[in-house]
Amino acid sequence: MSLIQSVQFYLPELLIAIKETFIMMGIAIMSCLVFGLPLGIMMFDSNPQIKGKRHFRYWLFNFFVTFVRSFPYLLFVITLIPLTRLLLGRAFGPYPASFPLSIIGVVIVARLVEQVLLDVPVETRALADALGATKWQYIWHFLLPEARSGLILAYTTAIVSLVSYSTVMGIIGGGGIGSFAILYGYQSYQYGIMALAIAMMILIVFVIQMIGNTVAYKLDKRK
Repeated sequence: MSLIQSVQFYLPELLIAIKETFIMMGIAIMSCLVFGLPLGIMMFDSNPQIKGKRHFRYWLFNFFVTFVRSFPYLLFVITLIPLTRLLLGRAFGPYPASFPLSIIGVVIVARLVEQVLLDVPVETRALADALGATKWQYIWHFLLPEARSGLILAYTTAIVSLVSYSTVMGIIGGGGIGSFAILYGYQSYQYGIMALAIAMMILIVFVIQMIGNTVAYKLDKRK
């Protein structure tokens, strides 16, 4: 069977796999924005390099982020299966798969946000203090606008990482393009189908990176 015939034969399964990938990625991407950005800001705000105090809160955040990031992802997903089943009623499928994917995405974004904010020039804080800005006014009106280009690039990097992580979910029944490549490509000896799935993932990464770079360039205040 030629590649075109194989694609036509497996097209319904491919469309389902694409839908499952976008479900997982969509939930994880929103979780990164809703939880990852605030966590990164709190880590920056409590960083001893900035404040010289509140070490316990920072090291608590730092331990959580470092622990999750250093955990082998496949084992992390397997470890969370009981909790996923408890919270969602089932452990397999795109929606349950988005739970561990969201957690890993949140900690990646938090760490990247902290690093970006630490690179903001100290003169920005001095200007905010001179204008009498409160802590949250400084963060919202000075810090985030100054770092917006770097934050977009950090968010883009996290999304690209999640695309790679999402392929692992197919191994434990999460579905998606990764699962399609394994089931209908590798295990069925349809290497053309597997190559097509890989090419789709690479294309998705290229599109995400291009969009992120373009937006970051347009928002870069240094230009």
